[in-house]
Amino acid sequence: MIRLGAGPLDRIVAVGAHCDDIAIGAGGTLLTLCLARPGVRVDALVLTGGGEREQEEQAALAAFCPGADLRLTVLKLPDGRVPAYWDEAKAAVEELRGRSEPDVVLAPRTEDAHQDHRGLAELMSTAFRDHLVLGYEIVKWDGDLGRPVAYQPLSTETAERKVRLLQALYPSQRHRPWYDREAFLGLARIRGIECHERYAEAFAVTKLTLNLGG
Repeated sequence: MIRLGAGPLDRIVAVGAHCDDIAIGAGGTLLTLCLARPGVRVDALVLTGGGEREQEEQAALAAFCPGADLRLTVLKLPDGRVPAYWDEAKAAVEELRGRSEPDVVLAPRTEDAHQDHRGLAELMSTAFRDHLVLGYEIVKWDGDLGRPVAYQPLSTETAERKVRLLQALYPSQRHRPWYDREAFLGLARIRGIECHERYAEAFAVTKLTLNLGG
């Protein structure tokens, strides 16, 4: 399997339309990055939430970013209505861009079937046009999982830890029929097979510049 390194990673931006999106789509990758780089700065933005959901997200991202300098903002837009609040969402993303110069950006995929995810992804590709933006995937009823082009292998310990944290730290989501160990670990196993690893998270990459002669 071909491997490309991203070089030094001192600052990470992670965004989600909803509380738990970042953890579901890139929780294993965050664990891998933060454990390997103590003190790395993580600027996180979530567009919807508030109340119990925001409290869950604060505790969860702290657990998914151990030892990191985590800075989380929850915007509290209405769930499922992000396109109707485009100006507010765009302003929040532009404010995030103005105070961060990340080495890598974790965001939803532009091909995501959920309107909130897709809208945020479109904003990110414009605001962070000169950055490496990795579009994470979220398993859901819509059946929109595609054919990814980039993979972050996860150790068995990291994959299991991700699932434990998802189940323990987002109690408000346990009633959902797809929110279970089999779904999360099963997708990680499939993506692992695709990149010759046991487990992995997969990402879409819209644009990537190579430096093969440097």
